[in-house]
Amino acid sequence: MKTLKNWILSRQTDAFVELKVDFLHIFRLYVLENGLFRVLIKRQGTLALDRTWSIAPKQDVPWEGREREYVGDFSLPGYQLEQDGDTLRVCTQTLRVTVHQPLWLEWEYRLQDRWMPLAADRPTGAYLLNAHGDGIEHYQRRHGQERYYGLGEKAGDLNRLGRRYEMRNLDAMGYNAASTDPLYKHIPFTITQRSDASFGVFYDNLSSSWFDLGNELDNYHPAYRRYRAEAGDLDYYLFLGPRVLDVSKAFVRLTGKTLFGPKWSLGYSGSTMHYTDAPDAQRQLMKFIALCREHAIPCDSFQLSSGYTSINDKRYVFNWNLEKFPRPRDMTRAFHQAGLKLAANIKPCLLLDHPQYDEAAAQGLFIRDSQSDGPARSVFWDDEGASLDFTNPDTVAWWQKNVRQQLLDMGIDATWNDNNEYELWDEEARCHGFGREIAIKHIRPVMPLLMMRASFEAQLRFAPDKRPYLISRSGCGGMQRYVQTWSGDNRTSWQTLRFNTRMGIGMSLSGLYNVGHDVGGFSGERPDAELFVRWVQNGVMHPRFTIHSWNDDGTVNEPWMYPAATPAVREAIRLRYRLMPYLYTLFWLACSEDEPMLRPTFLDHEQDERTFAETDDFMLGRDLLVASVVEPGARRRRVYLPDNQCGWYDWHSGQYFTGGQEIVLDAPLERLPLLVRAGAAIPLSGHYHCQDSAADDRRRLALFPLSGIGSGTGLLYEDDGESFGWRDGHALWLRWEMHSKADRIDIRFQQEGDYRPAWDVLTLQLPAGEDRPLYINGTRTTTYRLG
Repeated sequence: MKTLKNWILSRQTDAFVELKVDFLHIFRLYVLENGLFRVLIKRQGTLALDRTWSIAPKQDVPWEGREREYVGDFSLPGYQLEQDGDTLRVCTQTLRVTVHQPLWLEWEYRLQDRWMPLAADRPTGAYLLNAHGDGIEHYQRRHGQERYYGLGEKAGDLNRLGRRYEMRNLDAMGYNAASTDPLYKHIPFTITQRSDASFGVFYDNLSSSWFDLGNELDNYHPAYRRYRAEAGDLDYYLFLGPRVLDVSKAFVRLTGKTLFGPKWSLGYSGSTMHYTDAPDAQRQLMKFIALCREHAIPCDSFQLSSGYTSINDKRYVFNWNLEKFPRPRDMTRAFHQAGLKLAANIKPCLLLDHPQYDEAAAQGLFIRDSQSDGPARSVFWDDEGASLDFTNPDTVAWWQKNVRQQLLDMGIDATWNDNNEYELWDEEARCHGFGREIAIKHIRPVMPLLMMRASFEAQLRFAPDKRPYLISRSGCGGMQRYVQTWSGDNRTSWQTLRFNTRMGIGMSLSGLYNVGHDVGGFSGERPDAELFVRWVQNGVMHPRFTIHSWNDDGTVNEPWMYPAATPAVREAIRLRYRLMPYLYTLFWLACSEDEPMLRPTFLDHEQDERTFAETDDFMLGRDLLVASVVEPGARRRRVYLPDNQCGWYDWHSGQYFTGGQEIVLDAPLERLPLLVRAGAAIPLSGHYHCQDSAADDRRRLALFPLSGIGSGTGLLYEDDGESFGWRDGHALWLRWEMHSKADRIDIRFQQEGDYRPAWDVLTLQLPAGEDRPLYINGTRTTTYRLG
C-alpha cells in the first residue's frame, strides 16, 4: 500500500471541492447536505466501479446502477471554502472539515456557537492505495470514550469496540452467535457514539473488506481504526447525528426506505426443513394446518423450505417434486382456505444436472469463468453448480418468468430468496454488468440485491394491488427496500438466544428494521422445553417471528413439540397477536418515518450512561421494554430501568417503578418479563389472525399515564393490511395526546384518513390501582367512537 500525501487544490463546484494528490489521484470532498459529506478518491483519475446500487436517497436506483458521481438527489446546500497555507477548510452550517498537509481530514460539528471536535483521520497516514492492484485502506483516529455500533448482523456484543470484522458473504450454517465472522450480509457502516455527539460512516464499496475497531495497535501511530477493502473505490459518506438514532435514520434515508409489506407478514410464520424433505411432504404440510387448529395456535403463513424442489437429496430451483407434492395447487388452495399464505424458498444457483441448466447456459445466464466463456462453477449443496448473473437482463427475465409460472401461478404468495451469498471465489469471474462487464469481486453482494429485486418486481406485476412480501438471507446496504431478513442458520443453544438478540439490534441500528431469527434454533440438537419456551417469548417481540429448524436428530421445532409447554408457547404467540395493532403501527413508522422497531435501550435514553452496558434487554418501539430470560432455570429477572424521567409499569401487574434503578421481576416459565414506558398507550386487539380484517372487530387502548403531571403522544395506524390505499389516504391515522394531571387524566384524539376498520369503538383501560378519572375529548368516559 502507498500512502497518499501531498495535495493541491484543483477545482471546486457547487457539489464538491477537488484536490490533486501526489500528482496522480483525484480526491473529492462532496458537500451533499448540511450534515452529510462524502469523500471519493479516483485512483489515477479513474474509478474502479463507476456505479452504485446502495445509494437511493429519493428513489430506487436503475437496474444497471446509479452513476457513482451523480448528486442530483441531494440538496447541495453550498459551503464556505477557506485556504490558509497548508490547510483547507470546508464548512456548512452544522459540519466542517479541515484538510491538512500531508493528507488527513479533521471533522468538527457546531454546538450552539462553538465548533466541537467530531472525528479525524490518522495524521500519520490516512489514505492508502495499492500501487499495483485494487486494495484500499482508510485510517481514522480512535478515542478512549468512543463506542462503535453497526456493521449489520455481526456476532458478539453490540458494541464493536476492540474487535476485527470481515465483510464477506458466507453461508455460515450453524454459526456461533458470539464469535463467528464473517456471516451473511455486507453492511460496511459504523456508528461512532460519544457522550456529546455521534456520527456515521458508510463505505460504498461492495468488495470483501475488513474493519479493525481497536484490535490492532502500532507503536508508530496514535490509536486508530482501520477499513480495508480488497478492491473497488475508496468512497465514503460521513454524517452527523447528533444522536445514534439520528445516524441510523440518516443511513436509511441515504440507502432507501424500508419496504411496507402486508400485515400478515407480522403474524406467526411456520416453517421447517423436515416437512418438505419428507416423502409425504404434502400430507405433512396439510397436517400442520390441522395441528394449528387442534392446539389453537394462531398462524398467518408458512415458509416452504427447498425440499419441494428436490431430486433425490439435492435442490433444484423452480422444480416441483411431484412425488412429494402430487397436487401443488390443491395444497396452496387449502392453505388459503385456512387463512395462511405461502412463501417458497428459491436459490440463485443451478446444479450442473438441473433440468434447466443446459437451457440457461446456452442463453448465457450464468456468471462466466474468468478464463473461459463457460459458466463459473462453484460448490453448492454438496455438488457443483453455476450462479445466475442478475446483471444480465436476460437472466432477470428468465428468473421472473419462472417465479410467475412455477410459484405465483401455483398459488405461492411470496418468495424466500435463500442461499444467495454467491460463494464464487474466482474473483475475476465476469458479470454481464448490463452491457459493461464487471468482475464479481466488485459486486458480489449486488447479486442477492438484484435477485430479490427481480423477485419483488415479479410479485408486484402478478398482483399489482397488493404489497409484496419477500425474504432474503444475504444482501447489502439498501436491501431493506425489498425484503425482510433474518440472522440465518443459527445453532440451538442458550448462547444463541442471548446473542441473536444483539445481532438483531445490530441489524436494526444498521438500517435493517424488519428482522428476526429462527426461533428455537435451526441446526444442532432440538431445544429442550425450557429453552424453546424462552425462545418463543423472545421471538414474538421481533418484527419477524418464525419457528424454523433442521434438527440433527430429525425432530421438528413446532409450537406443540412439548405438550406440557404448549400452553406457555400459545400464550406467548397470543400476546404477539394482542399486540398486533402496536406492532403494525411500528411497522408503519419504520417505513414512513425511518423509526427502528427493535431498539437498544440506550437509543431513546442516551442521557443515561448505564443503558450503554451490554444487556439482554431491548426495546420494541419506544414504549415496550422486553426483558427476555436467556439463562436456564431462571425464574426471576433482574432488569435495569432506563432513567426516562417518567418511570415504567410492569405489563403484567400494573405496578409502577421509577426509572434509573435496577429491579427484580418474577419470571415464571409461562411469562415474559415486559415493561411499559409511563406516558405511553398501547393499542391491543382481541383477534388472533392478521388476514381476516372483518373479524378483527375489537380494539382496546391500554393507558399507562404518568404518575405526576405531564403529557405524551401516540399513534394507531390501521388499513386493509395489503393494498397501497394508504398512498391516497385510504388508511386510519388515529393520534392522541394524553395529559396527566394531579386530579384527572385527559386524552384527546384526532383522526386522519378515510379507512374504517371493522371496529368502531375504542375501549380505554387504566392500570390497576389508578383512581384518577379519565376524560376523552373533554367528556368523562372510557370509550371513544370513530367519527
